[in-house]
Amino acid sequence: MSGDDQCRVVHVGGEMDIDRAPMLRDALLAAITWQGGPDEIVVDLSDLSFCDSSGLTALIHAQRTAAEHGRRVVLRTPPPQVRRLLEMTGADALFPIIES
Repeated sequence: MSGDDQCRVVHVGGEMDIDRAPMLRDALLAAITWQGGPDEIVVDLSDLSFCDSSGLTALIHAQRTAAEHGRRVVLRTPPPQVRRLLEMTGADALFPIIES
């Protein structure tokens, strides 16, 4: 995790599957609920090689939790496989997506 007063960046790499999704969920929850933290949590997906439905569920859960805390989750540079997953499920409408 990194960031400044404007945003907190959570870097995600490798394969995001059922074994690793709980770690992502915990990291995002910590970033979102951090007292006095920034309003924007950027999830940098540029080093992610694979994401299954459990990883997608962790991202969606984070977006809902962020909304409850008056914050938002932004996805940065999702690779093609992740972008397709977001589009096929309609989850792309839930997240601002930026390229770096």
